Amino acid sequence: MEPLLGVIVPAFNEEATVGRMIRRVLLHDCVEQVVFVDDGSSDRTFEVIQGFSDRRLTLRRHDVNRGKGAAIRTGLSYVTGDVVIIQDADLEYSPQEYPVLLNPILQGQADVVYGSRFLGGPHRVLLFWHSVGNYFLTLFSNMLTDINLTDMETGFKMFRASVLKEINLQSDRFGFEPEVTAKVARLGCRLYEVPISYHGRDYAAGKKITWRDGAAAIYHIVRYNLSPRQKPRRTIPHRVILRPGMASTPRDRAVTSG
Repeated sequence: MEPLLGVIVPAFNEEATVGRMIRRVLLHDCVEQVVFVDDGSSDRTFEVIQGFSDRRLTLRRHDVNRGKGAAIRTGLSYVTGDVVIIQDADLEYSPQEYPVLLNPILQGQADVVYGSRFLGGPHRVLLFWHSVGNYFLTLFSNMLTDINLTDMETGFKMFRASVLKEINLQSDRFGFEPEVTAKVARLGCRLYEVPISYHGRDYAAGKKITWRDGAAAIYHIVRYNLSPRQKPRRTIPHRVILRPGMASTPRDRAVTSG
């Protein structure tokens, strides 16, 4: 039996894609709960999600835009399940590939799995300097974490829930990626990478990350790798605990807002 999967969806002004994305997520029987966090959108993103009646959806909303990291922290306060994945709302990463990321955890080989855009999966060819920036940030992060990733900045990351809830996350914006990488490395987690497809978009289609976020990532890499080490709150188990036949009891099954 597969572990129960919790999905955190941070979203900001994604009304064009969010409906299709949620439908694809909900196709998976192993998805126990989807925590959708609207991060102060000024378009109809939240209204589109309110049109869904699936009991697995939990909706939260920020009054103002606070950033991806802040939205993930909000989602983490509500998500249930044995395993948690971060799912962007823009369809650059496909929910159909959840089993690819989940497999190393199911096999008892991994605590954290990154979906890498640079391990041979099909991907849309986009901006050269974005690729250079991703390579540099990953290399710089690897130098300080002493782990050998190919894609630190990937937006497709899966965690055993006990690991992600162990970490004191602080970044509000895209600093989440280097922060969580530094902290799972410090915890000694078993980290796997798997190849994924990537359907990147350009700025005309709504891409939001800019060179300023790249510059901020350098600061976050230094900050979270060289700061005093976080003391673990509890021992990390070595396997996902599967609970056949157990009725799930999320704290917030109802669709709520606020």
